[in-house]
Amino acid sequence: MTVSEQPVVWFSIPVLDLGRAMDFYAAMLDITLKPMGMDGQNMAFFPAAKGQPSGALVADPGNHPSVAGTRVYLNGGEDLQACLDRATKAGGKVVIPKTEIGEGMGHFAHVLDSEGNVVGLYSPK
Repeated sequence: MTVSEQPVVWFSIPVLDLGRAMDFYAAMLDITLKPMGMDGQNMAFFPAAKGQPSGALVADPGNHPSVAGTRVYLNGGEDLQACLDRATKAGGKVVIPKTEIGEGMGHFAHVLDSEGNVVGLYSPK
C-alpha cells in the first residue's frame, strides 16, 4: 500500500482524564474503546478493522488538549445528527453544527469534547 492509497495511518487525541474522555467518546460515537498502557502512557484505542488506520485517546503530561491545530475527523455514522445529539448529551458542545459539504460529499461538524479538544465529525448524510 502506498501513501497515496491510504495517507492516514494513526491519530492521537490528548486528554486530561482518560476515564472521562473514554466515557465521552464511547457515548458520542456509540463504540467501545480499549484501554491500554504503553511506554508509560495511558491510552484507549478506537476500534478498527485489521489493517485499517485507527487512533487513541492519550493521557500524557507532555500533550495538551487544544481547540486549535490539526483537526481529526471521526466517523459520525450514517446520519451525523444522531452523533451530535449523543455528544451534547455526554457533555460536549457543538461548535459547528451539521453542515453540508456540497456536491454530494456528505456533512461535517465540530464538537468540543470533554477534555477541551475540538474534533471534527463526518457522515455521508
